[in-house]
Amino acid sequence: MRTTLQKIGLILSGILLGVTLTAYLPAIADREAASATLPLDELREFSEVFGKIKSDYVEPVSDKKLIDDAITGMLAGLDPHSEYMDADAFKELQDGTQGQFGGLGIEVGMEDGLIKVIAPIEDTPAQKAGIKTGDLIVKLDDTPVKGMTINEAVKRMRGEPNTPIVLTIVRKGVNKPFSVKVMRAVIKVKSVKYQLVDPNYGYVHITQFQEHSGEDLVKAINALTAQNKAPLKGVVLDLRNDPGGLLNSAVAVAATFLKPDSLVVYTDGRTEDSRMRLTANPENYLRGAQDSDYLRDLPGWIKTVPMVVLINGGSASASEIVSGALQDHKRAVIMGTQSFGKGSVQTILPLGNGTGIKLTTARYFTPSGRSIQAKGITPDIVVEEGKVVSDGDSDGGLLNIHEADLENHLANPNPGTKGSGKTPPRIVPPESAAKTPAAPANPDEVVHKNDFQLTQALDLLKGINILAHDTSQAKN
Repeated sequence: MRTTLQKIGLILSGILLGVTLTAYLPAIADREAASATLPLDELREFSEVFGKIKSDYVEPVSDKKLIDDAITGMLAGLDPHSEYMDADAFKELQDGTQGQFGGLGIEVGMEDGLIKVIAPIEDTPAQKAGIKTGDLIVKLDDTPVKGMTINEAVKRMRGEPNTPIVLTIVRKGVNKPFSVKVMRAVIKVKSVKYQLVDPNYGYVHITQFQEHSGEDLVKAINALTAQNKAPLKGVVLDLRNDPGGLLNSAVAVAATFLKPDSLVVYTDGRTEDSRMRLTANPENYLRGAQDSDYLRDLPGWIKTVPMVVLINGGSASASEIVSGALQDHKRAVIMGTQSFGKGSVQTILPLGNGTGIKLTTARYFTPSGRSIQAKGITPDIVVEEGKVVSDGDSDGGLLNIHEADLENHLANPNPGTKGSGKTPPRIVPPESAAKTPAAPANPDEVVHKNDFQLTQALDLLKGINILAHDTSQAKN
């Protein structure tokens, strides 16, 4: 299992974010090539079109451009997450695993020829400029996005730090497009943030799943325990607007709260190497043989402390693995709104010339066999987000955008699965909360003011502890 995990190098996240783990899969490629029969008629057609462009197009076009564009189109037609990466894009994708990369700080996809914002990454230029989940980017500076590939758009958004780019945005609830100036920066994302929100109650926010997220989570839990000077009575794990990241880090986070040998996730694809079962054991979350098991440093109470996991439409991929595993094992109450629904696995395949492809090779499933693809995680308790009224934006720009809305999205293999079949209870913010402006963004602020969902999570944890205390008293 350990060798297979290292070999496959699965990734679960997106395009501009660039969180990945590279791998080389010659065995898969060779097997497929050996068993496939070349489609000669289609290749002749391709060759004929190639020749016509070379001889008759209004301007000369290089062979490399034509081949690169053909590969780009071939992959883009599969699903929203498969793509071709030139040498620069491939290097930047690798750099993202270390938690530092250049750009604006947004997770994006393509929809109807426009750039769709899946989630802005916290503490980045995009988030500070007010870019929101569901925004459609229609222009980059003076250039329309329509007609660009996702790679072309991403390249334009990247650039030297401290250089500006103007994004023209279409947002639901705003009558006309508007422009936002964003200053590019080297994005340094802090994966794990934490705060003792009340005596005995800790809050941990994972912004994305990076290489050291598991170790950082252990440090956060130990720090909260030290601050509280006693074991915690409740933990809120915030995965809202976390677009995903590394698979082994997702397993580490789930293993933090689950007992050893608990199934976290399994994957299923066409090849034997794409079928895996990952449990809450060190061989499934440690990256190298030299790594020591950092989860051994955890206090024992972390496996049983009452938990609430917060999710929303910006929670994707690795976030859904963690929340799905904790939900299936009945280890935590999942609270918030429906997650994004990215249940596919991407594998990085270097092509030998500095370029590479990101190819969807499997779907992942929660321990109970649920496919999250194009469905997402349904919370145990639906708690709507407080809508912010500002600048004429009547709904705060929070749109109901999910994987199922993306063009060419991969289908769910078991769409009829409905879990328990019960409609979860729903909590809607009171009118006063809906009209309360959000606190200004502050990089040093971990817990935001007027966070209605977090307040509901803490109330639930305190209620659980009161109930447990009353039950204990009754037994005595």
